[in-house]
Amino acid sequence: MARKCAVCGKGVRVGMQVSHSHIRTKKTWSPNLQRVKAMVEGTPSRILVCTRCLRSGKVQRAI
Repeated sequence: MARKCAVCGKGVRVGMQVSHSHIRTKKTWSPNLQRVKAMVEGTPSRILVCTRCLRSGKVQRAI
């Protein structure tokens, strides 16, 4: 399973971490993904969803 939201497609972002002496190293920012049981095409299944999609109600959670 990729580190990507199943609803909005939000994934890992890559950039540079810059120190005080301007030494640059690669850094990644991961989205806050939660494994939830949700309704996908009428059947309940476990998917990775970011917390923003959960909070905004874009996911129909299964019981």
